Amino acid sequence: MTVHNQQIIIIFVNYYTSILISREKEFAQLIKDNQGLIIKVSRLYTNSLEDEEDLFQEIVLQLWRSYDSFKGNSKISTWMYRVALNTAITLFRKKSKSLPTNELDINHRDFIEDDDEKHQQVSLLYTVIKTLPNVERAIVTMYLDDLPYKDIAENLGITEVNARVKMNRLKKTLKEQMEKYA
Repeated sequence: MTVHNQQIIIIFVNYYTSILISREKEFAQLIKDNQGLIIKVSRLYTNSLEDEEDLFQEIVLQLWRSYDSFKGNSKISTWMYRVALNTAITLFRKKSKSLPTNELDINHRDFIEDDDEKHQQVSLLYTVIKTLPNVERAIVTMYLDDLPYKDIAENLGITEVNARVKMNRLKKTLKEQMEKYA
């Protein structure tokens, strides 16, 4: 190999290394900026802090694996929700086949004020949301994150009207269930 060829290889390796490092930094910032979205999905599809952390890591891994395939045709949060929910539902289905989940071990450790009543309300809301089927749970999660119905519908592959109707029904169901538990 000639000195010229070695220099070209070194330039090539340095260039692609800098691109990879740049992509990793960009991805890390994306996760940091949207960690609340991942935490919510992780919390609503698990019953323990350990499972929540495992699901969080699995979602981040799946996001990294599919990061290069994100084309920018939708908002980044829409894409992240789609990946997070698909990952959570897939793992939820696998676990529900092997382990019964009768007990709910709720752990609300982030972003909650010390207000006991508010903490109890949030805890109750999460408990009730966890009783919903997967699709309905996903709708409520995205609604609570103030996603427009258009984005919710796009994530779930349903019409915007259907997303609105489902959410209106879910509001009524959630209210009834919270009153029952309160």
